[in-house]
Amino acid sequence: MVDLFSNLALGLSVAITPENLLYALLGCLLGTLIGVLPGIGPVPTIAMLLPLTYVLPPVAGLIMLAGIYYGAQYGGSTTAILVALPGETSAVVTVLDGHQMAKRGRAGAALALAALGSFFAGCVATLLLAGFAPPLAEIAFKFGPAEYFSLMVLGLIGAVVLASGSLLKAVCMIVLGLLLGMIGTDVNSGVARFDFGIPELQDGIDFAVVAMGVFGLAEIMNNLAQREQRVDITDKLGSLYPNRQEIKEATPAIIRGTALGSALGILPGGGAVLSAFASYTLEKKLSNEPQRFGKGHPAGLAGPESANNAAAQTSFIPLLTLGIPGNAVMALMVGAMTIHNIQPGPQVMSSHPELFWGLIVSMWVGNLMLVILNLPLVGLWVKLLKVPYRILFPAILLFCAIGVYSLNYNVFDIYMMGIFGVIGYIWSKLKCEGAPLLLGLVLGPMMEENFRRALLFSRGDYTTFISRPLSMVLLLMALLLVLMVVSPTIRKKREETFVEED
Repeated sequence: MVDLFSNLALGLSVAITPENLLYALLGCLLGTLIGVLPGIGPVPTIAMLLPLTYVLPPVAGLIMLAGIYYGAQYGGSTTAILVALPGETSAVVTVLDGHQMAKRGRAGAALALAALGSFFAGCVATLLLAGFAPPLAEIAFKFGPAEYFSLMVLGLIGAVVLASGSLLKAVCMIVLGLLLGMIGTDVNSGVARFDFGIPELQDGIDFAVVAMGVFGLAEIMNNLAQREQRVDITDKLGSLYPNRQEIKEATPAIIRGTALGSALGILPGGGAVLSAFASYTLEKKLSNEPQRFGKGHPAGLAGPESANNAAAQTSFIPLLTLGIPGNAVMALMVGAMTIHNIQPGPQVMSSHPELFWGLIVSMWVGNLMLVILNLPLVGLWVKLLKVPYRILFPAILLFCAIGVYSLNYNVFDIYMMGIFGVIGYIWSKLKCEGAPLLLGLVLGPMMEENFRRALLFSRGDYTTFISRPLSMVLLLMALLLVLMVVSPTIRKKREETFVEED
């Protein structure tokens, strides 16, 4: 306990420096902005800003990117409540009851419940991150190559099971990501693989190029292909103070949503979207008046809003302790750390304690900033919806091209981004998610390295993966997940969880 307080004191000294406070504020502002604007989520934004982290100190860069991620959860709820346009995917559930409250003249109260629920969840989840990360990191130091390989297998299977949409498509995208990760020079033999004689591919495909194409450009194409939506923005927020009955109904939902989101955020592929849907389903099941859901029930708003923010924070736990990204945003955070030659995993806590604890404490600071920023600036955020897409998206496209070029100062990267943008657009039309591909691309080289190292240490004995107890347990858990998802009952429940309620 003494160590925890001393570590948090170190983190506080890092987080409250003027430079890091500025980048935390910038991340929160950008996160809220992209949460408000439909069609621009945290994944494409963080992908676009990855090159910027080259010129930032590691701590400041990660603090800003983290602020964008959990800030987007706040911003998405604003337009979901006021104009029924979820700016962020996890805010889709917020529309159901949040917008109904707004139509009854309780928009201000709905925004306050969403902000306070998110603040509470964020604070609790960050406390869990601070408390559970050190012991998990200690366990991670006992991992060898076989254990890491088995853990990554579990992570990828978990990402498939918990991903929305078709299981088969998710598996195909992960396999494709693993194959893309094999392009380039083999570290062990020095032989160029799958480069088709193109010199630029001998170092592999840059992670940021794929992310910007599949998420950034594909999102722009998707939004331009749709008819531009224009809505009447209401200025009638009503009171920002929820009444006693609303607080009474929302409080248990906030606590349950925080607990559920904190747990699901740790799981591979869990994240904010699954947590929001699962929380809404849970609240409706537990309610004595399920018919009120979808008609402005405070619990239907507060639960998912708390769950998605809690999951956004706890998804950092597997990244910082095991070096395993659980979702697409965490995969991008791996890219940001790699840019600064920081290997994600348990050694971060010992070799870069100022980064580890500074990032954790900055989440508390960021959550406080978001509450202070969001409620007074609601009018400003919603007015941003009036910016025409024809102005907004060309600017984003230009920013993407400049960012990709700045990676290696190579025009070839811009061409690659364009190719992946077109491919990503086609995938979106085929209902294939890009997130599993990104996880496969990040984990692929790490899986291959640990697989080969495990065989090297065991002199080619494949039974090393099941003869080592921890590795065997992880593989058995992966097998159990596969068997569970094959079960018709589990599959039906999984589909129900992701169904958007009418």
